Amino acid sequence: MKKTSVLLIAIAFLLFQGCGTKKSEKNQDNMKMTDQLKVFSLTNKHGAEVKITNFGGKVMSLQVPDKNGNLGDVVLGYEQPEDYINGEPYFGALIGRYGNRIDKGRFTLDGETYQLPQNNGPNHLHGGPDGFHNVIWEAKLKDDKNPQSLHLTYVSKDGEMGYPGRFTATVVYTWTDNYELKIDYHATSDKKTIVNLTHHSFFNLKDAGKSKILDHELTIHADQFTPIDSGLIPTGEIREVKGTPMDFTQAKKMGAEINAGYQQLEYGNGYDHNWVLNKPQQDAMTLAAEVYEPTTGRKMEVHTTEPGLQFYSGNFLDGSQVGKNGVAYEYRTAFCLEAQHFPDSPNHENFPSTVLKPGETYKKQTIYKFSTIQ
Repeated sequence: MKKTSVLLIAIAFLLFQGCGTKKSEKNQDNMKMTDQLKVFSLTNKHGAEVKITNFGGKVMSLQVPDKNGNLGDVVLGYEQPEDYINGEPYFGALIGRYGNRIDKGRFTLDGETYQLPQNNGPNHLHGGPDGFHNVIWEAKLKDDKNPQSLHLTYVSKDGEMGYPGRFTATVVYTWTDNYELKIDYHATSDKKTIVNLTHHSFFNLKDAGKSKILDHELTIHADQFTPIDSGLIPTGEIREVKGTPMDFTQAKKMGAEINAGYQQLEYGNGYDHNWVLNKPQQDAMTLAAEVYEPTTGRKMEVHTTEPGLQFYSGNFLDGSQVGKNGVAYEYRTAFCLEAQHFPDSPNHENFPSTVLKPGETYKKQTIYKFSTIQ
């Protein structure tokens, strides 16, 4: 056999061994993670339950009554916590360090430019591939004063996913007897950094993803939104919603104008935009949005201290993810309402700041409140 042939076989063998090693390492990491997975249940006095896993702080299920008093799940997700490891990464997840997109994964602080992973085309999305949605959180169920609270803590190392500073995040989920899912965020950093934590449940108030959400009626208390370019990055403009399909100041069906020939909707393949919430003052807790599903009579309100709200209409669901009860989640069978600071804020001086300095404490709250209309 010629030396060239022997050399080629040897290289092929080494490449095969390398690929096998990487797969083996990934499988071992998944096994280690599986061993750490836990599920916590919060149940209010009415028997309505919220299930949350310590993997990504993900809400697995959320039961609320319909107009006839029947409890039903209203979020997409999977049966078991291990299903989330290789499933849709954002179902029900806590998102950080920075929710939403950062242009080209770059930002500058005090003259120093930081490069983050580009995991959404050329851009950085939701903290990167190993953002807070993809880690194990330390979890403690508090049963002293409030048995319905789950406290989650995660310490992100300096340089993790490219972000500066050792960053400590604590998130508290509280499930009340008034059917309120309260989410309290606290964070500190030992270096100047950026932060934009949010929650990413995929909602369907009718049947948790069995049907489309286009007949859900939505109100967003915002007179303005932040237009995007073809890469879904804000242009920096703050535009009035009046006279456009982005106007949800009065309740209308999510699908009423979703296919209108409006360039912003073409860019997002539907709604995937940030609304500038009407606020009397910065950090004020206000009603951001309301959703009503007429078949079940279920209503959801979103209250938040955040300045922005991302409405996403499930444009990239395609049936490839099979969740609870064997349901394949098809196109536009869920929506997200993510309370947040604006996308790409570090690169727009006119947007509210997302900078966190040493000695400061990041503190935000968002509440998803459920009720019924007869």
